Amino acid sequence: MADTVKTAPKTTLPKEVFGVEVKNHELLKLAYDAYLSNSRQASATTKTRGEVRGGGRKPWKQKGTGRARFGSSRNPIWRGGGIVFGPLGNENYVKKISVTAKRQAIRQALTLADEAKKVQVLDVKTTGKTAEVVKFLADNKLTRKTLIVVDEKTPELIRATNNIQNVLLIRTTYLSVYHILNADHIVLSKTSVPALKDWLVRKEA
Repeated sequence: MADTVKTAPKTTLPKEVFGVEVKNHELLKLAYDAYLSNSRQASATTKTRGEVRGGGRKPWKQKGTGRARFGSSRNPIWRGGGIVFGPLGNENYVKKISVTAKRQAIRQALTLADEAKKVQVLDVKTTGKTAEVVKFLADNKLTRKTLIVVDEKTPELIRATNNIQNVLLIRTTYLSVYHILNADHIVLSKTSVPALKDWLVRKEA
């Protein structure tokens, strides 16, 4: 089998991305929560008293029984009744964050990851076989959650990493604070480093 692990020449990480000042974690938390909220689907639904089946007949007559008056067995305070103020499936959980703030948060997250010695610059070479990437991970002692960041995904790399537990392959422009903070190891391809700098340090018009 051909050598599937190739260590890139020593690459200096740009200080504009991996050496920014992190005064506090407020922006990181904002970006982290925004990612989770924007990924949330409004799939939970409940029925109001008007949507629950049954209850058309009055349970008992209005007067003379000594009991409280009720018009429907689907009253929200009855078992089997409707739900008051429950989710209707049209909730909007989106949290907006500006592009500038998002990029700054990613730079802060990458800085903290680099300070924690989580970032490595390595090129993953594979013909599409999972065993090759497994060997790459073992040779570089990447035994926990590993984030592989590349400039462009290739079909071979996608196929080789798709079924490996705790490995996430992602393009540079889809990187988020959530991915970075939840990774134990971050593997950057050699070409992804200048791409990250170009994306994250881009001046706004």
